[in-house]
Amino acid sequence: MDTMRERFISVTSGLLDEDPRLALVLAEITMDGFRPAQQRHPERVINVGIREQLLIGVGGGLALTGLRPVVHTFASFLVERPFEQVKLDFGHQGTGGVLVSAGGSYDWPAGGFTHMAPGDVALLDTLEGWTVHVPGHPDEAEELLRHAYAAGDDKVYVRLSQQSNTAPRPVRGPGFQTVREGRRGVVIAVGPMLDNVLAAAEGLDVSVLYAPTVRPFDDAALREAVGRTTAEVVLVEPYLAGTSSTAAGAALAEVPHRVLGLGVGRAELRRYGSMDEHLAGHGLDPRSLRERIGSFLRPVAAR
Repeated sequence: MDTMRERFISVTSGLLDEDPRLALVLAEITMDGFRPAQQRHPERVINVGIREQLLIGVGGGLALTGLRPVVHTFASFLVERPFEQVKLDFGHQGTGGVLVSAGGSYDWPAGGFTHMAPGDVALLDTLEGWTVHVPGHPDEAEELLRHAYAAGDDKVYVRLSQQSNTAPRPVRGPGFQTVREGRRGVVIAVGPMLDNVLAAAEGLDVSVLYAPTVRPFDDAALREAVGRTTAEVVLVEPYLAGTSSTAAGAALAEVPHRVLGLGVGRAELRRYGSMDEHLAGHGLDPRSLRERIGSFLRPVAAR
C-alpha cells in the first residue's frame, strides 16, 4: 500500500495536468516526487527552497491572482514556523488555499523535535474559517485532497501522516461517521487513531465515531450519539491532547457532560525511538487507550 504522501504526489500531479487553476508551492520537501510535474508545468510548480515564510507568502500571492495554491512541507514548517504568514497572507488578505502537511506529530522521530508538530491543529484553531482534514488512510487522503482542491477559494488544511488505519472508510462529506454503537459513552477517533481506538474499545459498551474531518466540528453527530448513550465523551486525536475538547464542550453546552481529551502530551519525548514507541509514550497505543478510557467510564458505571 502506498503512503498518504505518495498518494498526494500522484493525485496532485494528475490534477495539475487537468486543472490550469491549480498551482503547487514547495520548500524542497517532496520536490523529487514532483519533478516530472514541474517539467510539465514550470510556471505552476514552484520550489522556493528552504524558506518557509516565503512558501506561504508565494501561496497567498498566487491566490490573489486567482489560482488555487497547494502549499506543502512538513507540518512543523508549514504551520508553526510561518504562522504569522498563514495568519496574514491567507486570513488577513482574505485569500484561500490548501495547506498539505507531512510529518504529523511524530512520524519521523529521528528528525527530532524540530520535525514534530503536535500543536498544528490547535494553532489553526486560533484563526477563522479553516477546514481541517485528518485522513486515516491513503484512499481517504485522495478523496479529501480532491475535495479540498475543488473547494472554491476556501482555506483548507490536510494533515497527512505515516500512520494509517488498515482499511479506508467511505468519505461522505465533512461529518463524523458512526462506526459502532454502545450505551456507556462516546469515543471520537480522529483519522489514523481509529484502528487503535477500535482495538481499545473491544468489549466495552461504547459508541465510536470516526472523524476524518475535525473542522468544522460535527456538533450534530456528537449530540445525536450522546442522545443514545451517556454524555461521557472521549476524544482521541493524533495531535495535542485536548485540541477539540472546547469544540466538544460547545456542542454539548445544553447537556450535562464530561469530556476526556487524549492525544499527544506537552512533554517532549527526547528518546526519539520509533513512531510506535511515541504512540505508546503518549498513551495512544491500544493497551494504554483501553486503560484510560475504561478508567474514565468506570465512575459512570458505578452510578
